[in-house]
Amino acid sequence: MKQLSLLFTIIFLLNTNCCNAQIAKDSDLFIQLKKTDSLFFEEGFNKCNFEILETYISNNFEFYHDENGTQNKEQFFIGFRESICSNIERKPIRKVIEESLEVYRLKNNGETYGAIQRGIHLFYIKEPNKELYLTNIAKFTSVWNLENCKWKLSRVLSYDHKEPNKDYGQKFNANYPLQLFDNDIKIENLLEQHKIPSISIGYIEDGSLKQVRSFGIQKQDINVSVNSIYKVASLTKPVAALVVLKLIENGDLQLDESISKYYIDPDIKNHAFLSKLTARHILSQQSGFPNWRYLTESNKLTFEFEPGTKFQYSGEGFEYLRKVIENKLKKSFEQIASEVLFEPLEMNNTHFYWTPKINENNYAFEHDENESQIPLEKYYEANAAANLMTTVNDYSKFLIHIMNGAGLSNKLYLEFLKPQVSQKKGIDRNLGMQLLSNLPNNEYALMHTGGDYGTKAIAIMLPKRKRGLVIFSNSENGMVLWQKIISEYFGEIGIEIIRRNLE
Repeated sequence: MKQLSLLFTIIFLLNTNCCNAQIAKDSDLFIQLKKTDSLFFEEGFNKCNFEILETYISNNFEFYHDENGTQNKEQFFIGFRESICSNIERKPIRKVIEESLEVYRLKNNGETYGAIQRGIHLFYIKEPNKELYLTNIAKFTSVWNLENCKWKLSRVLSYDHKEPNKDYGQKFNANYPLQLFDNDIKIENLLEQHKIPSISIGYIEDGSLKQVRSFGIQKQDINVSVNSIYKVASLTKPVAALVVLKLIENGDLQLDESISKYYIDPDIKNHAFLSKLTARHILSQQSGFPNWRYLTESNKLTFEFEPGTKFQYSGEGFEYLRKVIENKLKKSFEQIASEVLFEPLEMNNTHFYWTPKINENNYAFEHDENESQIPLEKYYEANAAANLMTTVNDYSKFLIHIMNGAGLSNKLYLEFLKPQVSQKKGIDRNLGMQLLSNLPNNEYALMHTGGDYGTKAIAIMLPKRKRGLVIFSNSENGMVLWQKIISEYFGEIGIEIIRRNLE
C-alpha cells in the first residue's frame, strides 16, 4: 500500500498546480537534473562509486520497485553492495533513453524546492569480453529535492518492467541508436581528441524529432546549445530545391520549361545551349555549368556540356535558378522561402543571410583544423547554393516535412523522389538531393552534405521508416565522427550508406 500511496501522490502532483507544466529541455533546470542523474548512475551505479551515491542520496531516501519491494537508504546500500557490485563478472549497467526524459518543477510560495523527473531506463549486463546485452526495460519517476542548495535524490520509483523481447520488441537492443555513447564525457573526450569545438545531432524516428543533442562550444567561453545556429554550406541546396518545387506546385514555374525567358546571364547570352536549360536540369545537377565560375580559367560562366546529358555538381546552377525566380516573381528569394517554407514549418531560426533576427551570441563560429576560431564573415544576400544558417531543430523539421510528402501533389512528390541521373555507382540524384536505392531491408535514403572551411554538415532520411539524422559541426574536422554516428544510429543501413560514399 505504501508503494501505491507514493505513486498516487506523484501522479497527483503531475496533474495539479503544485507542479508546473513540463519544463523545456534546454532550460537550466532540465540540464542540471540530466547531468546530475547521469553522474549519479554512470559514476555511482554503473561504476559502484559509493562516494558519488552517498553525495546525491538524501537521508530520507526511499526506493520503490514494482517487483522487488521497497527500500530505505540503508537497505538500498546493502542491496547495492551485495547484489549490484558483488559480481564483477556479471555487472548490471543502467542507461536512460534521453528523449524520454521529462522534468516538472516543484514550488512552494513561488520558490523551487524540488523537481520530478521521469523517463524510460534500460538495464544491460556487462560480462568480460562481451558486448553489453539488454535484459530489462522500465519506466522511472524520481523526486529530487534541493537540500542546502544541492540536489538530492529522495524518492525513486522503477516500474512497468518488461523484457526486451516483449512489447518493445527488439527496438532497444544493445545497438539501439539513441545509445550512441555511454555518457556525455565520452563525447566531450572525442571532441577534444579530434579538435572539434562542437557537434549537434538531431535524430528523427517515426516521423518526429526524438532527440537533439549538442556538445562543445560555439566559440570560446560560450557553450553550444540546441538553439545554436550553424552555417551549413551546401545543405542550403535541398532547402532551395524544395522552395522551387513549391513554386512549381503553385504554377509559378514549370519544371521543364526553358528558363531563358526569365533571366539570362550575360556570360552565356549567345550560347547555343541557353534555351535548353530547365529547372529540372539544375535541381538534378545536370545544368552543364561548372561548380563556380571563379574556379575556371576564364572566371566566366559557361556550359561545359549540353544540359540534361550527364551529372556535374554545380553551385552556379542553383544560383542561376535563384536569379530566374527573383526576376520572374519580383521578390527576394529569402522572402519567397519564408512564405512557402520557413513560416509554415516554423523554421524561425533559418535564414539565407544575416538579418536582425539572428543573434550573434547564438552562432556557432567556424574553426580550423587546429581548433582556432575563423573570423566571422557575414553575408547579406541570399545564395541558393550555400551559406544557409539554421539549427538542428529547424533542419530536422525540414526533413520531417519531406518525409511527410513535402506539401506537394503526389505526382510532383514522386517526380522529386525518382532518380534523374547517376552520380556514381550506388548513388543517383533526384530533384535536389542524393538518392541511395536498394539499401538493406528494401530501404532507400535521401541525403546531402555541406562543407565549407570550418563547418561540416550532413542530413540523411530513410523515408520508408520515417527516420532521419542531422549532424552539424563548426569544425574543419567535423567529418571525423560522421562514420561512427551514422553507423550507430542506422546500423546496417548506415554502414552501407558510408560504404557507397567512400567508394
